[in-house]
Amino acid sequence: MSTTPTSVRLTPETDERLTRLARDTGRSKAFYIRHLIEGGLDQIEYEYHILQDVSDYRAGKLKTYSMDEVREAYGHP
Repeated sequence: MSTTPTSVRLTPETDERLTRLARDTGRSKAFYIRHLIEGGLDQIEYEYHILQDVSDYRAGKLKTYSMDEVREAYGHP
């Protein structure tokens, strides 16, 4: 896996927590920072896309279906 270096400013309390976690688990601080960023990024992207879909819906850019249309399409009365 290729990585790109970056820097981040942490509060002393966050750095202390991260240092303690790394020490207690035998992993590097970089491992946990990467893990947290990647997991957080997934969540932020997910939320952004939901908000974008809502915006597109309100702007009339999305095709919508009534419950009757869905039932008919799937053969449910």
